[in-house]
Parts: sequence; C-alpha cells; structure tokens
Amino acid sequence: MSALEIRNVRKNYGSVETLKGIDIALESGEFLVLLGSSGCGKSTLLNIIAGLAEATSGDVLIGGRSILGVHPKNRDIAMVFQSYALYPNLTVRRNIGFGLEMRGVAVAERDKAVAEAARLLQIESLLDRKPSQLSGGQRQRVAIGRALVRKPQVFLFDEPLSNLDAKLRLEMRTELKRLHQLLQTTVVYVTHDQIEAMTLASRIAVMRDGRIEQLGTPEEIYNEPATLYVAGFVGAPSMNMLKAVVADGKLVVAGSDVRIPLPARYRTSAREGAEVVVGIRPEALRAANSTATDLSLPVEIEVVELTGPELVISARIGAQRLTACLPPRAAVAKGETRSLAFDEAALRLFDPSTGMALPTA
Repeated sequence: MSALEIRNVRKNYGSVETLKGIDIALESGEFLVLLGSSGCGKSTLLNIIAGLAEATSGDVLIGGRSILGVHPKNRDIAMVFQSYALYPNLTVRRNIGFGLEMRGVAVAERDKAVAEAARLLQIESLLDRKPSQLSGGQRQRVAIGRALVRKPQVFLFDEPLSNLDAKLRLEMRTELKRLHQLLQTTVVYVTHDQIEAMTLASRIAVMRDGRIEQLGTPEEIYNEPATLYVAGFVGAPSMNMLKAVVADGKLVVAGSDVRIPLPARYRTSAREGAEVVVGIRPEALRAANSTATDLSLPVEIEVVELTGPELVISARIGAQRLTACLPPRAAVAKGETRSLAFDEAALRLFDPSTGMALPTA
C-alpha cells in the first residue's frame, strides 16, 4: 500500500485547467520534490493534498484512504509554509506545541513532544524566546518543529527555504536531509530551486504547465532527461543544446563544419537526414590536451568566469553558443580557439519537433 497516492488529479479554475491529470504513488519514507517554474501547478497540487484546495476530478489517498472532502485537520498531514506563520505573542515552546494544545493533548505528553522536536532541531536553548528574538533560520526551525510534533503520515513543505539567504538555505537543506534520514517520514516538498531538489529528493517530479514532464530519481532526471525542457531546467549551468543534422553516420553541427560520430545507441532512432538537438552537460566538457579529435568541439572562447571551484567559459561553435565548466586553473583565455573534448556517453539526442529524448538501443 502506498503512503500517498495521487490518481489522475485535475484542477480547473473556470475555463483554465491548472492540473491536467497528475498520477504519483509514494511509498512510505520517500522524499518527493515537486520541481518547476512559477505557474506550473506544483503549489496547487500540494494544496489539494493538504485540503486547502479541492480537486476538480481524480483522487488522493493517504494510507489507502481517500482524503478528498476530509477536513485538513483529519488528513494526518502536517504542513510547513513559505512564511513561518508563528504566533508573535507566544514563546517558541508554545508555538511548537500549540497544535497539540488545541487538540487537548495532556501537558506532560505535549512537553515531551516539544522537547524531542527541539532536540532534533537543535533549538533547546530557544524555547523560552519569542519569534521576534529569532533569526530567519531559527524561525524556520520552529515552524518545522510545529509540524514534527504532529507525527503525521505525510509532511508537506511549500518552498520553506525561499525566504532565507544563501548560507542559511544551505544549512537548512542539510538539516532537512538529516531529519528525513532520522524520521523516515513521507515528504512532499515544493520548490523552484533545482539544487534543493537534487540534494533532498529520493524522487523528483518535474512539472510544466500542469503536467509531469518526468518523474524519477535525481540521477535519472539529471543524467537521462526525458525532454528538452527537463534537460534545460535541471542543471546549473543548464545543458548545452546544439542543433545538428544526421548525415553519413555523423552529427553535423548546424552553422559549422563540425562533425561528431553518431553514438551507436542512437543509430536506429536518429535516421539519416533528420534534424536533432545534441545535448551535453557543461561539466562533461574538458580542455583537449592536443589536436582536435572526433570527440571534441572546436570553440572560440568569448567569456571566462571564475566561480571558485570551477572556471565557467562561454564560447561559440559556428553560429551557436556553448558553456563549459573547467577546473579553476585551466589555461584558457578570452579570444582563444580551443578544442573541448568529451566522452560519447555524455551525448543526449532529442527530437526538436516533439522535444522528446530519442530512444536508445
């Protein structure tokens, strides 16, 4: 039995269809991230699970029980919002335990639950402070603690780190990962940040225009993107997309004389004369040690940026642009013409008319 099952969920606002048939099944302990840009439907789906919005059609089950029409407080879920939504007049201790207090939980049991949540979140020393005396990261810990004491079947997180600065986001990502590993509770987490998705998720659902473009592990989403959209959305910098034509067993890069051998795994799906998009991750490229080979791309370097751990170069190959991530001490300079080598396994081919990845043999 799945811990959470979403069956063909659709949501309409008048004539506007926001969700167009979502199907997901989560086993107990999975960490699912709903990833996508603003307006893709990820928060709408989360709100339907939480009971803050009703589906137009379809069903949502928790522990095998349909929860459509069930009041949010009876769904055995706990939600952490983008805003901390703490009571400013209550201490941290009472903020964490307020939900239990409203349910009439005995004081001793409530105090035990609050103390355990504070220990897990490492905020024992803050229990007697008010929210105004806390930093943003501490307030978010309190909001998470309020959800933890519920001990629900499913945790729901709606972009909980978006109000934090970069350093705090990194710290809280680590905390959330640690907590999930300790508690092994089922989580549905909404974000537009692909780094959060890649580091936290056991599975990612990349959403676009109310549909799931691809559902898979972070490794599958990153290494085997199912569509051009997924390939471009996941990864920083995003995957290079080079227009090419299949000719005589080669991939001829448009606007140049560059010819790349067609990988054997694509020989049945990339027909002669077909237009394709060649995808290659920036980090899969490296400075060639000698003269250009069949598995290299001659480029003219236009911009060189040192980020610290890597050197990001922007370059041209014929009339098209290319990005590469090289070691920080790579000897490259603006205006140079260099060859960037790669392994055949790093290439991904897409159909430009459908946006779908070409099947491999």
